[in-house]
Amino acid sequence: MIKLVALFKRPEDVGAFDRHYEQTHSPLMRAVPGLLRMEVTRNLQAFRGDPEYYLVAEMYFADKETFDAAMQSDENRAAGKDLMSFAKGYVTMFYGEVD
Repeated sequence: MIKLVALFKRPEDVGAFDRHYEQTHSPLMRAVPGLLRMEVTRNLQAFRGDPEYYLVAEMYFADKETFDAAMQSDENRAAGKDLMSFAKGYVTMFYGEVD
């Protein structure tokens, strides 16, 4: 299984960010073919001080082939274009294998 992770720093306007994420971006990402599951953790807290990140999105794909095909899909291109329209400079992404 492959997990794609998106880490979002706290945006300046949390309300506007949340609205866009929930109403626009999340539906685009959930439409990506091959996506098995998407988990979103919001309003992260640190044990000490302010946390570096506000939101974590974890997206799961069955295997590397499915993931690669998903990343090449029109739906993912639309989600990526949207991501850069509202979260450029706020998001870090990476993926890896899940044991």
